[in-house]
Amino acid sequence: SVCFSGVCAGEFSVLRSPPSVAFRDGAWPIPGERIPDVAALTMGFSVEEDLSWPGLGVGDLFHRPQATVLVTVKGVDKLPVKGFSYPIENAVPFSLDSVANAIHTLFSEEMPVVLQLAPSEERVYMVGKANAVFEDLSVTLRQLRNRLFQDSSVLSSLPLNSLSRNNEVDLLFLSELQVLHDITSLLSRHKHLAKDHSPDLYSLELSGLDEVGKRYGEDSQQFKDASQILVDSLQKFADEMFNLYGGNAVVEVVAVKEFNSPLSRKTRSILQASQSKKENPYNLAYPYNYDYSVIFNIVLWMMIGLALAVIVISYNLWNMDPGYDSIIYRMTNQKIRMD
Repeated sequence: SVCFSGVCAGEFSVLRSPPSVAFRDGAWPIPGERIPDVAALTMGFSVEEDLSWPGLGVGDLFHRPQATVLVTVKGVDKLPVKGFSYPIENAVPFSLDSVANAIHTLFSEEMPVVLQLAPSEERVYMVGKANAVFEDLSVTLRQLRNRLFQDSSVLSSLPLNSLSRNNEVDLLFLSELQVLHDITSLLSRHKHLAKDHSPDLYSLELSGLDEVGKRYGEDSQQFKDASQILVDSLQKFADEMFNLYGGNAVVEVVAVKEFNSPLSRKTRSILQASQSKKENPYNLAYPYNYDYSVIFNIVLWMMIGLALAVIVISYNLWNMDPGYDSIIYRMTNQKIRMD
């Protein structure tokens, strides 16, 4: 795929997806700001603006995936992963907050997993009743470092090659791979979260490879080894998540060298249960809700139907023939006349 004037600076890849989600093989560029809309559409949610991107077909509207997993890798334009890959046009920062809010609003009474995590920035966002399962997940740099030197860490299974367990940059990169391993491990111990009826969302940002490239250079053996280890780990992570959800999950990877502009967002607590209400000092009206017309039509026609039903029932009761009274009333009436 070729992008003119160097506009495309990244790649969007779909590692695993169920048959109900129709991704098409082609080199169609996808705008970076529309990646959250792709995630929303694959999960069956509506978006504010129609997405005219040929890479995503309609699919099966009655069978939506139970989970969407999106991993963002910084520091590289593309990764040699298996699956459909599309160039990213205008690689701007994005977040899946809109998808997370939709899940939390529609399935607040159930136990959806909504996990947004950036290990190197110590930024974590969990919402909903499934928080307790992921409380044990290492999220701070100190926790990640301690987790790496435990018996069941990835250090004992990964081929480090030129990477060192004594270098902070290498440990940061490896700790992100440890997070991938721990997520699948926690989910495998709590399989009921993957088998319920509420959709789940995992959004992970990995910056360790970018730090390795800055520390050693992109032509170094360390960067090459780290890239290969990351590809293998992502492929294993995708397969495990896909299998945990019974083949009904979408696993995607966004690889970007660097974003065109920084993403400013508010830090949120790991145990935050709900969105904080925004202050409205000017008494402004609420923003327009795109579901308003749907809700309005449902309420309108339901009220019209109920009103017509009341009128018809009342008319028939008013004009009821007294001869159609029950047999008890008529026999009682006859006995009174005989007396």
